[in-house]
Amino acid sequence: MKVLYGDISSILNDMTVLREEAGRVEKTAAEAVERIITDIKTRKDEALREYTSRFDGVELASFRVSTEAIERAVESVESSFLEALEGAKRNIVSYHEKQKRQGFVDADTKGIIRGQLIRPLHTVGVYVPGGTAAYPSSVLMNVLPAKIAGVKRIVMVTPPGKDGVNPHILAAAHIAGVDEIYSIGGAQAVAALAYGTESIPRVDKIVGPGNMYVALAKRAVFGAVNIDMIAGPSEIVVIADETGNASFIAADLLSQAEHDTNATAILITTHKELAQQVKQEVERQLQELPRADIARASIEANGAIVVVDSLQEAFAVSNEIAPEHLELHIHEPMTALADIQHAGSIFIGPYAPEPLGDYFAGPNHVLPTSGTARFFSALSVDDFVKKSSFLSYTREALEQVKDQIVILAEKEGLQAHARAISIRFEEKGGADE
Repeated sequence: MKVLYGDISSILNDMTVLREEAGRVEKTAAEAVERIITDIKTRKDEALREYTSRFDGVELASFRVSTEAIERAVESVESSFLEALEGAKRNIVSYHEKQKRQGFVDADTKGIIRGQLIRPLHTVGVYVPGGTAAYPSSVLMNVLPAKIAGVKRIVMVTPPGKDGVNPHILAAAHIAGVDEIYSIGGAQAVAALAYGTESIPRVDKIVGPGNMYVALAKRAVFGAVNIDMIAGPSEIVVIADETGNASFIAADLLSQAEHDTNATAILITTHKELAQQVKQEVERQLQELPRADIARASIEANGAIVVVDSLQEAFAVSNEIAPEHLELHIHEPMTALADIQHAGSIFIGPYAPEPLGDYFAGPNHVLPTSGTARFFSALSVDDFVKKSSFLSYTREALEQVKDQIVILAEKEGLQAHARAISIRFEEKGGADE
């Protein structure tokens, strides 16, 4: 793990190069994704069956996962797993319920009523990875905010395995309250959700993580449907001073490195001794990890320890990176929140490690990556509602502002707009309804 002393440009440049390389790889994959999407739009279920057979090695008579199969899955998993899901659900629900918004009515001015309606989306599609990358926690994180928002119909898609859908995924879907589950995956599943087939309903929005092909498909269908975000490899930045615990920090860095060889794990510290201790601890802990090959490749390619002169400089570097996850291992970390401008989720103190947020605490783990925390937020209840404005003026209220509206419309060269105002006050068209 490389250690940089006061040289932040190197790590920022490395991250830029990594993202550019990913973009070049994506170009070829995007062409394949476009072909799949076109095929699904044209041949629908027929094409979906062919892709499921080709990519998943499974022949399906029906894509819909039966109620009986879901019940068998729930019965087959460990009771301790179900209890953990229920515990996580309680925390996720209690956190996201606080995000619910109310519409408003503004009638403070005589003759004028303005307001906003908030309505849930009708149908949402949730993509859940399968196979070795099966994440039941993502089911809860994507489904429960939609349920709280009041979404009427939640449709989940997940790739089938040789023995059917992963039972832990089905158990999580059951606990979260998914309405329909279909055993399809990949770019073809995203296309089916976006445009509909004979078996798969068209949705209003697609959320959930997936591989590069899934992410590219979501980007390609955006506009036909809404999407949550385009997620890249996982990221963590840890800011630490002399109070940092090297073993804790090393474990937290590796918790993200084991995700993917393209994951990024960075420590920014004001303490040279801690930098060396963490470097040694990372190497020691790597020896114990089942996914050591993935974690080591990630650490060697994208990991770094940056030694800076002050915490202010540390926050400046972090804000430039705009990480998905940011941990604070510093003295009085709550006071540092004012210094953080860009981060997907913030973990405060040595006993709030990143996996606490991944699984259990309640804040959503669907977060912006690749620097997009500068303008994107964590998945929330807001992602599953839409807003409509409403407006009412009396004749007297409109008459007071009509001349100003006409001036603005005429300056834009839109005479019909101006006429739609003025006609209401002409002799023939001025009757009050």
